[in-house]
Parts: sequence; structure tokens; C-alpha cells
Amino acid sequence: MAEGVRIAKSTTKKAAKKPAARPGPRADRSDGESAVLATIAAMPEPDRALGERLHAIIKASAPALSPRLWYGMPAYAKDGKVVCFFQSAQKFKTRYATFGFSDAANLDKGAMWPTAFALTKLTAAEEAKIAALVKKAVS
Repeated sequence: MAEGVRIAKSTTKKAAKKPAARPGPRADRSDGESAVLATIAAMPEPDRALGERLHAIIKASAPALSPRLWYGMPAYAKDGKVVCFFQSAQKFKTRYATFGFSDAANLDKGAMWPTAFALTKLTAAEEAKIAALVKKAVS
């Protein structure tokens, strides 16, 4: 009996030492829209404003994309595969936020093309470029 108690305590200690599980790429599929909006709302400015505008642009440009969290950040998927995503500057302690595309995006152009863009603010010109890229990515 004492042996069983010792094993149980050992297992409990190991479990307590493990770090919290990091959300993987399949996290939060059930209600992706709510999860994405909550994540954006929790971001500090200016990332929150960028995230809100990107969400609106992506939803308007490609309504077929489904919002979901991908590694804890807002992403948009088609047929279960992430096409584009937004990374907060604050979360990754960088000087700019990032808007990027995965390999599922149809952006191939020659032997080399950009897959991520640094964002510090969004003007009408950047919004138009993002809308065009998102439309092309899901085509």
C-alpha cells in the first residue's frame, strides 16, 4: 500500500512541474470567432486596433475564411487549413505586429514571394493591399 501512495505522489509532483499546455494549431475550433475577438480585445494598443481592422478586412474580403486561434493568435482558415494570421507585437516583444500567410495561401509568384508583413499602422493603401492579398490567397 505504501508503494502505491509513493507512486501516486511521484506522479502528482511530475504533473505539477509540467508547464501549462501551449495551445496548438487546432485549438479553439468550436467557436473561433468568439475566441479570436476575445484575443484581439485583450491585446494592448496599438495591436488591438490593428487586429480589429484586420479582422474586419479579412471577413469582408474572404467571407469563406473561418476565424480561429492558431498558437494563441488570431488566424483565418479555409477547409481547416490556416491561410493567414496576425501576430501581436506585444506578445512576441517585437517592434511591429505581423500579418502573415501560411503555405495554404495561393500567393505563389515565381520562385520567391513574401509571406509575412510588418505592421505598425493601417492606412487606406495598406488596407487595400491586404484585402487584395487575402482575396488572392483564397482563390
